[in-house]
Formats: sequence, C-alpha cells, structure tokens
Amino acid sequence: MVYKRIATSIIAVMSLGISSQTAQAQDDFEATNTTSDANNPLAETTSFNIQNYYIGKFTESNQKGNQFVLRYGKPVSIGKTNWLARASLPINSLPVNTDGTRETGIGDFDIFASYLFKTGDPKISFGIGPQVVLPTATDDRLGAEQLQLGLANVYFNARSEKFQYGYLLTYRAGVGDTNGRDRVSLAALQPFLVYQLEKGWYTGMAPLWGYNFKNDSYSIPVGLRLGKVIQKNKTVFNFFVEPQYSIFDKGPGQPKWQIYFAVNMQFSK
Repeated sequence: MVYKRIATSIIAVMSLGISSQTAQAQDDFEATNTTSDANNPLAETTSFNIQNYYIGKFTESNQKGNQFVLRYGKPVSIGKTNWLARASLPINSLPVNTDGTRETGIGDFDIFASYLFKTGDPKISFGIGPQVVLPTATDDRLGAEQLQLGLANVYFNARSEKFQYGYLLTYRAGVGDTNGRDRVSLAALQPFLVYQLEKGWYTGMAPLWGYNFKNDSYSIPVGLRLGKVIQKNKTVFNFFVEPQYSIFDKGPGQPKWQIYFAVNMQFSK
C-alpha cells in the first residue's frame, strides 16, 4: 500500500508538470501567432496605424524633416473574392528652402486594394491590386500635384514560429495634368523581416527602398527594430521603434538617417 501511494503521488506530480508545460507551450504558441499576425501586412483584420518618420538628415544637406502617417486597413469582400484595402494620409513637415524653412501640411492621399489569393497555406499570404494616389497636398511642395495610378503586390510568410518575412512592392506613375511638374514614375520595395524573441518582444526591420525612374535617384536604408506586441481584449497593439540609415543613395532630398516609430492596432471581431 505504501508503494502504491508513493507511485500514485509520483504520477500525480509528473502529470501536473506535464500539464503546466503543455499550458506554457500553448501560451507561447498563441503569443507567437499573435506577434506574427501583428506584423502581417495582409492580416485579414481591421487595423489602424499611427506611424512617424523623424528624418534627422537629408542627402546633400543638413536639413531635417518629419512625416506623420495615419493608416487604415479593412478587409472587403466583393462577390466571392476577398480584398484588403489600405489607405494612408501623411502629414508632412519638410524643408522647402535652403535656409531650413519648413512647410507643414497634408501630403498626397494613398490607397491600394489587394486581392487576396488562396495560397492553400494559412501561413502564407499573397495579394496584388491597384494603387491610387490623390493630389491632396495642402501645399504644392508637399505633394506631386498629379493623380498617380499603379500596382501593389504583397507577400508574407509566417510558416516559421521564430522568423517571418515578406515584402510590399509598388509602382506608380503620374497620369493626366501634371501642373508643370515632372511626371511621377516611382517604384518602392519594402522588405519585412521579423525575428520573434519572447513574451511578445521581437526584432527585425521594414525599411522602404525607393527608385525614381525620372531622375535616376534612389535610397536604400537598413534598420534595426525593437517591438512589443500586447493584446488587450479584442485589440492587438504593436509598438516599435526602428532607427534606419541609408547605405546606398543618389540624388538630393533622400533621408540619410531617420527614426521610424509607430503603434499599429488590429481589431478582431
């Protein structure tokens, strides 16, 4: 009887330990999924982002600037197809003269709708669709003064619990009246690299690489992000800061170094 009681106690302790480890593993798995979804640009949830780029130096000058961006994303169904629409409104504070004078106001309104393909793998997202940029700038020096049309392509791979990656690729061109300005012809590639740490913390980068086909100017920055994902009720908050430095650039007015920080929110049903 004594041996039986001892054996029963050992089994109970082992069972408790296994249950605790299983619960912890499940919590870690759910935290990782939440963190990876929070960084997925094609996550099928309503989102609202508050982002800011503090530009400490532009190329070929010592001037500073700032771009504050409000961004809203919404999944949309059209017939039997699924789309993700994303709209961005920048508030720019940029140098307009060589003496350092800055103009602050609303920039051009950007929106794209990405058709979400059925990839057969819930961990892989792929979308493509039209992009429209409207000339809404409150000052002609804060925008392009022309309607722009283009395409946007997004990919995100979250198969790994530890490392996720993807990209946003866009091209847009000016159409119609350009008000005497050069016709826009811009391509941009934004790679996403996310490495999961613990307890909602992660690192990685998401710099924006741009190329201007009209004047052969470009900017290729790299960065290092530190972020934290927190879930409160049905809202996922993604806080991060990412200093960036341009390692290759050509032409004036490109950000030489900047600090990108934001809070992104996703709202589940």
